[in-house]
Amino acid sequence: MVQAVEHASEMVSGWVEVTQAMIDDFGRATLDSDPFHNDPEWAKDNTPYGGTIAFGFLTVSLLTHLAAKAIEGAGGNFKPEGGYFLNYGFDRMRLVAPVPTGSRVRGRFVKGPEHTDEAGRVRRSMDAVIEIEGGERPALVATWLSVWVPDSVEARA
Repeated sequence: MVQAVEHASEMVSGWVEVTQAMIDDFGRATLDSDPFHNDPEWAKDNTPYGGTIAFGFLTVSLLTHLAAKAIEGAGGNFKPEGGYFLNYGFDRMRLVAPVPTGSRVRGRFVKGPEHTDEAGRVRRSMDAVIEIEGGERPALVATWLSVWVPDSVEARA
């Protein structure tokens, strides 16, 4: 995934609008019907944001799409050959600011250190920020971890 963009110190995706339909679909998929996110009239009357906001975990879930677009924009290929990536989690992740419905967000990524284990798996880190267009604070800041597993290596951790 990142091998093809070793030259890029920072990769930035394009903007993506977070729509009420996306938020509603995410709520249905996760069985979460919180009116804070899914009921615009309730949220307008009962929250300080004047309407609904994206689920925090929807914001986290957008990382994969935003990273793919940022990597492709830097000349890389998000569909690697010779192995595959596994999501390994986060060393640090904070949801800094809410994402109001209708906002546009983008991802900003910086490749961090990597470590190859004795089996040949490569654990990689990437600093990730999801920015809100026109926002004073980012929606998310994180150190995102993944593991590259070459075809010649078993996935067992």
